[in-house]
Amino acid sequence: MFGRSSVLAKGSLLRYFSSSSLSGVLKIGDILRQTRTFSNDDVGQYSKLSHDVNPLHFDSESARAAGFEDRLVHGLLVASLFPWIISSHFPGAIYVSQSLHFRSPVYVGDEIVGEVKAISIKQSKKRYIAKLSTKCFKNGELLVLDGEAMAILPTLALEHDSRRS
Repeated sequence: MFGRSSVLAKGSLLRYFSSSSLSGVLKIGDILRQTRTFSNDDVGQYSKLSHDVNPLHFDSESARAAGFEDRLVHGLLVASLFPWIISSHFPGAIYVSQSLHFRSPVYVGDEIVGEVKAISIKQSKKRYIAKLSTKCFKNGELLVLDGEAMAILPTLALEHDSRRS
């Protein structure tokens, strides 16, 4: 898993780990990534769960009239990459907070890379409090979303969640 990519449940989902060390233990500066292409079905299912039925997500004409190229993927659906990345590497992690800044629209079919970078780690009893830089990129280069997250990790050992592969 370290230094290479592996295909997850859907062919469009990839997982990456970048680090200067291959120790299998999270360190400051380590970056965890996952790639996802959001589909019409993803947008529809998210809308059902969130009750967000804004026409910008379902009607191309409405989206274009508002100045967008086409229908938008819900911003919080895109941001859901962050807890997915964290929980897939640290089962039992507690997501404490997340700030978000939406920089550019995401459209159905765009390839999005979610990135979580460890910027500080503090031990607290038998757990670790991690401050994380969070970013999403469209087509690997255009920043579409960024922010910071805090999570309580049960360990710093990186795990591979077998339910996701």
